[in-house]
Amino acid sequence: MEREEKDNQTHFTGFILLGLSASPKFQGFLFPIFLSMYLLGLLGNLLILFLIISNSSLFHTPMYFFLSHLSLADLGFSSTIVPQMLQILVSQTNTISYSGCMTQMYFFVVFCTTDNFLLASMAYDRYVAICRPLHYTTVMSYKHCVVLAAGSWFLSFSQGFLYVFTISKLSFCGSRQIPHFFCDLHPLLQLSCSDTSSAETLLMFEGTATMFGPLILILVSYMFIVWKVLKVPSASGKYKAFSTCSAHLTTVALFYGTLIGTYIRPSSTYSGSKLRVASIFYTVVTPMLNPLIYSLRNSKIHEAMRRLFRLWVWRRRGIGDLRISQNKS
Repeated sequence: MEREEKDNQTHFTGFILLGLSASPKFQGFLFPIFLSMYLLGLLGNLLILFLIISNSSLFHTPMYFFLSHLSLADLGFSSTIVPQMLQILVSQTNTISYSGCMTQMYFFVVFCTTDNFLLASMAYDRYVAICRPLHYTTVMSYKHCVVLAAGSWFLSFSQGFLYVFTISKLSFCGSRQIPHFFCDLHPLLQLSCSDTSSAETLLMFEGTATMFGPLILILVSYMFIVWKVLKVPSASGKYKAFSTCSAHLTTVALFYGTLIGTYIRPSSTYSGSKLRVASIFYTVVTPMLNPLIYSLRNSKIHEAMRRLFRLWVWRRRGIGDLRISQNKS
C-alpha cells in the first residue's frame, strides 16, 4: 500500500482549484468586483508605504513604522492570492502545479503571520504611548522597532517553512480538486491519502499558539489602555486617547474576526463554501480597507498627502516654466 501511494505521488502533477463558483455568468459578475477591490487595495497600500518611507519623521515614528510594514505585508498577502483567483474567473485556467501550490501556501502563511505579529507590535506601541508616556521614547526607540519588525518577519518565514515542510511529507493519490480559490492548508489536508492526524495536531497547536499569543498581547494591552483612559478626568482627553487606537482596533476586529473562525478547528469540520466566503474577507476585503481605515481620520497621513501633492504641482510648474523659457530663447 505504501509503495502504491509513493508511485501515485511520483506521477502527481498538481491540483485543480475549483474557484468561487462553477457558473460562468456568476464568474463574469465577480471578476470586475474583485479586480476593483484588488486594485484599490494595491494602490492604497502602495500610497501608504510611499508616504511613510518618503517622510523621515513618519518613518521614525513607531506607529507609522509598523504601519509601513503592515502595508507591505498586505501587498504581499493579497498579491499572493488574488491574481490566481482572477485568472480562474476570467480564463477558466484553474490548474496549479504542485510546486506552485506549495509556494503559494508558503507566502500566504508568511504574510498572514506577519500581519498577526505586526498588529501585536502596534498594540504594544499604543500601550506604551498611553500607559507609560514618560518611557515611550526609550521603550519604543527606532532600534527596538526594527528588532520587533525583523522578529515578526523572521518568525513568519520560519512558520511558512514549517507548514510547507509538513504538507510536503504527505501523499496525494486521490482527487486533485481543491474546493477553494487558492492552496489553503485544510483543503490540502482533506485531499491527502496519508494519515494526517499528526500533521493536523502539530499545525493546529503551532497555529493556535502563533495566532492567540499575539491576540492575547493585544487584548491585555487594551485592558491596560482602557483602565488608564478611564482615569482621565476630561471627556476630551478620553476621546483623544481612544481615537489614537480606533484604527488599530478596527483592523484587529476585521483580521481576527474571520481568521479565528476559519482556522482554529479540525480540517474535517470545514465547509468549502463557508471557507471560501471567510477567505474573501481576509485576502481581499481587509487589505483593501486597511489603507482607508488608517488614513481616513489621520491628520499626519493627510498632511503627508498634501505635501506630496504640493511637490507634484511644484515640479509640474517648474517643468512648464522651463519649457516656456526654452521656447522664448
